[in-house]
Amino acid sequence: MNDFRLPLGTIVEGFIDWITDTFGFFFDFIRAAFDGAYELVDFLLVTPPFWVIIVLAAGLALATRGWKFMVGTILGLTVIVGVDQWENAMDTLALVLVASVLAIAFSLPLGILAAKLTVASNIIRPILDFMQTMPAFVYLIPALILFRVGVVPGIVATIIFAMAPGVRLTELGIRGVDREVVEAGQAFGASPWRILRQIQLPLAMPTIMAGINQVIMLSLSMVVIAGMVGAGGLGADVVASLNRIDVALGFEAGLAVVILAIFLDRLTAALGTGDTPLGRILAARKRRSQQALAA
Repeated sequence: MNDFRLPLGTIVEGFIDWITDTFGFFFDFIRAAFDGAYELVDFLLVTPPFWVIIVLAAGLALATRGWKFMVGTILGLTVIVGVDQWENAMDTLALVLVASVLAIAFSLPLGILAAKLTVASNIIRPILDFMQTMPAFVYLIPALILFRVGVVPGIVATIIFAMAPGVRLTELGIRGVDREVVEAGQAFGASPWRILRQIQLPLAMPTIMAGINQVIMLSLSMVVIAGMVGAGGLGADVVASLNRIDVALGFEAGLAVVILAIFLDRLTAALGTGDTPLGRILAARKRRSQQALAA
């Protein structure tokens, strides 16, 4: 009985070797594309003076949640500058934005497919369970083999780890739309695509935005793990502080991660509700225009 062993690890290793040998050109293309997207976003965030980014973030905060969030955003980002973590924070933000956009781009169509087809939902659900329960460190092993050391393995591992809630909540939101509303659209002769675009997606948008919020938060939680494979940013400093037992560096890098997490969480939560100061101003202006036209 002690000699019995399933060679699952050997099988997976052979499969990864076969993929690397057969589709190496494809993974080189993916690596170049992901790396180029990251470099572009990082250039846009790092090149301007820090106060330009702070002003833009403050304006976004004012438009979505009001002056209190704006003040908190200015103070938080100023703290990041004060502890000399600005460039690392922007590197991390670039990685999170690229990974989140890609994870959302993959998760929304899969969530729509799962909501439309029960067979697809039954296939996708156990795959998502596997992706969420498998330790994130395990994703880095094949990612390192396929994409080599750098930011791309961190992006790939982040996408795999973070896209599950986007798929689940997109499916949940579309399935939760009142069936009578959908049937009314069908009665008026609307096509399935029009029903999806004009009825189901708008009504499911709060739930879908909650999924997007979770995708971004999970992407940010992968910062440290991405730093272990050469992604740089705040994760690299956290790893360095752990290796050197440097409490000061670890606290400063960790505090910068927390500030970014709070900013992104509050921002996406406000966009999910749709009740923003800018939205209220535009709605009031639209009502005044309609009243003037009626008069």
